Amino acid sequence: MIRVVIVDDHEIVRRGIVAILHGDPGFEVVGEAGDAEEALRLIRATHPDVALVDVRLPEISGIELCYRIQHDMPRTAVLILTSYLDSNVVQECIRAGAKGYVLKDVASTDLRRSIREIARGGSPVDPRAARMMLHWLHQGETSEAPDRFTLREIEILRLIAEGLTNREIAQRLCLSENTIKTYIQNLYQKLDAHNRIEAVMQATRRGLL
Repeated sequence: MIRVVIVDDHEIVRRGIVAILHGDPGFEVVGEAGDAEEALRLIRATHPDVALVDVRLPEISGIELCYRIQHDMPRTAVLILTSYLDSNVVQECIRAGAKGYVLKDVASTDLRRSIREIARGGSPVDPRAARMMLHWLHQGETSEAPDRFTLREIEILRLIAEGLTNREIAQRLCLSENTIKTYIQNLYQKLDAHNRIEAVMQATRRGLL
């Protein structure tokens, strides 16, 4: 029996997953959560084998939730179940400790197969996400632009240059505002800048934008 927790902010999605797993004697849905804090309380209380986690959640993203689960409850394997097919999101999820990455257009039989696989210690990944992973692995997972800037930092610099606020950047990248603030502080330090305007000017001067 594989014990599963479902984390998604849309009730209709959670209900659909429950329906897919219901009736299969190999699964037991031990709880549902609509946000990360609720999910953490539920996982601490139920100790599931697998947590199905969406990337976009209110307040705390699914990526940060994955970090917390792996830090506090490493016996619970996280399977990302999302509609987002983005190279940076895939990278962030894997780095956060997710054991698998599946898109929501997955067939019900394939979803059950993925949950079984991850419960056995496997790493089910949608073929489209796998191709993205292979691409950045071939380039080197820690590939950086000049002056030690990561791909994520370059992306945030570009969004800053577009005039987006921390909240807007967080929503765009499916991260929390606190995470974005940390990234920006690190960028200021690397660029020897004191504010956004200086950061954009320095980044432009260095050919990063």
